Amino acid sequence: MAHLPDGTPLPGKLFVVEGIDGSGKSTQLDLLRKWLTNEGYAVVFTEWNSSPIVRKTTKKGKTAQALTPLSFHLIHAADFADRTERQIIPALRAGAIVLADRYIYTAFARDGARGMDPEYIRKVYSFAVRPTVAFYFRVPLKESLQRILAGRPTLKYYEAGMDLGLDPDPYKCFRIFQGRILDLYDAMVDEFGLTVIDATRPLVEQQQTVRRIAEPHLEGVLEVERVPWSKALIENQLHGRYLVDVGGAG
Repeated sequence: MAHLPDGTPLPGKLFVVEGIDGSGKSTQLDLLRKWLTNEGYAVVFTEWNSSPIVRKTTKKGKTAQALTPLSFHLIHAADFADRTERQIIPALRAGAIVLADRYIYTAFARDGARGMDPEYIRKVYSFAVRPTVAFYFRVPLKESLQRILAGRPTLKYYEAGMDLGLDPDPYKCFRIFQGRILDLYDAMVDEFGLTVIDATRPLVEQQQTVRRIAEPHLEGVLEVERVPWSKALIENQLHGRYLVDVGGAG
């Protein structure tokens, strides 16, 4: 069960995923979303830095490489506050499942790695809903870098921590910056009770573990009525992609 900061329980469930870049957390959250939706639960998805009130500002700041650690922190805090008010709390009050790709722990790790005071950061985010389960996908730095570069040839400026001037080489800078983030995540496991998932294991095994941990929390969650064809397919244990309306096909 998710809880407001004062301990008030909310009928919905909040599952969040965390990890350094390249940990595979987004893939696992998407698989969890598809499974929950297929099971008939009402699911709401929210992700870091997606609020329309700050998205354009963040993009402009990154393009101009004009964001300082403090401005980065404040923009992300505004993003999170807006999504909490407009998306997360309303959905949880309605009894739905909320899946969050990154949560307050991202701010604690990234802002902390950029030199912001940990106590200050935690106070800023003290309004956050306490999640039902916070999954932390732990992966070694070397593997995370390999995964990132497998999808694109270069590292992003802020992803590598180049704004901090840790090293002129982006790959060395990435290792230093993301190494700081990794250390802060590891320190938060006990502080916040993060559920650690070994992100080096096969994708299917990771997802099986995630579902096994999430399933006991699903009792009483808001469900949506299945359309007849979908219900019939599930009852007959049929799976795959199907067309809802094939009458116009030819």
